[in-house]
Amino acid sequence: MSAQAVRPSSTLRTAGTFLVAVLLVASAAGQAPPSVQILEPPDGDYVSGTVVIRAEIQPLTTSVERMEFFGDARLICTVTRRPFECAWNAGEEVREHAIRVVAYLPGGKPAAATVRTKELEFTYPVVVTRVRLTVVVKDGDRFVRNLPRSAFRVFEDDKPQPIEHFGSVNEAALQLVTAIDVSGSMAKAMDQVKVLVKQFLSGLREGDRVTLVAFNERFFLLPATDLAGRLSQVDLLAPWGMTALYDTIIRSFDLLGKEPSRLGMVIFTDGADTASVTREAAVERRADASDAVLYIIGQGQVIEDVKLKALCERLAKRSGGRAFFPRSIEDLGDTFNQILEELSNQYLLTYSPPNDDEQWHRIRVEVSGGRYEVRHKEGRQRQQGTGAGGQGSGE
Repeated sequence: MSAQAVRPSSTLRTAGTFLVAVLLVASAAGQAPPSVQILEPPDGDYVSGTVVIRAEIQPLTTSVERMEFFGDARLICTVTRRPFECAWNAGEEVREHAIRVVAYLPGGKPAAATVRTKELEFTYPVVVTRVRLTVVVKDGDRFVRNLPRSAFRVFEDDKPQPIEHFGSVNEAALQLVTAIDVSGSMAKAMDQVKVLVKQFLSGLREGDRVTLVAFNERFFLLPATDLAGRLSQVDLLAPWGMTALYDTIIRSFDLLGKEPSRLGMVIFTDGADTASVTREAAVERRADASDAVLYIIGQGQVIEDVKLKALCERLAKRSGGRAFFPRSIEDLGDTFNQILEELSNQYLLTYSPPNDDEQWHRIRVEVSGGRYEVRHKEGRQRQQGTGAGGQGSGE
């Protein structure tokens, strides 16, 4: 009797142990992987000044080796223990920002989360009051320098236009936006691209006004007032996200000012546009409304995207710039050097257009003294309607 009583008890205990084991395995198999939550600021918030970014890992019992905090694609903090917080200066203006937190877990894949803040929106009229022409003159492979003002003649719709301002290669100041793709497709090439971008920035003239931008599916203005600051900003860039090339081109145009200087944009991307809200036609209209010379460097997927490649070539040519499609990182260095040489061999001419409408007006520049190749923007067209969230060109 006693033996029979013990036997069922022993059998029940074994079955119970097996049942608990099955439940534990099932629970572990169904458990979601660890995730990062950004507690502050919330998605869609408006921020400015010093912002405290707070994050946590779920479940709370998850071990974390470190958390890295990024503000607009720049690493700003590395935190190794709780509380996972980071103070960041988001700037005085209420602008759009992307805040990303990446948690590195022992022996596992990183977990990440991103929130996006908003900028204050407003509308603005666009009025064309003066046309700026950046002109390159070549004799074969040689840039032609030291030409006098009297050597240039400007025509709009075949009608001569008085030249109001003339700047030679050495006199004309340069405003330049340099935009760098930091989307996820850049992960393998990012270190080499950083080196080449820093070499390019270091090769510009000391007096050149340079605005540095990073972009993926968002647009990040990297504030820096000198070369050392710009190089430091480049070092902090990290790749993630998709690519919004069209949106970046539109936003970059808005960063260029109204002073009588040469305007230029250098945009590097290695991915086809996968995230833009802007349409192709809007990019072309905005480019035609700007006096900036556009240099587009496309690598990787851009080369295989026939439609996007054609758009890049068309935008660059109409602006008086060039599109480059280097096949390797090594060729990219030579591309940056070619752009540097061209930026060092430009003239600036301005004239007041005879009318201000939304029609396309063809521009032609003639240079006397030789059979030269003359490159400049092909025409102008006022931007249609109004915009929001940026500055009008007012050019």
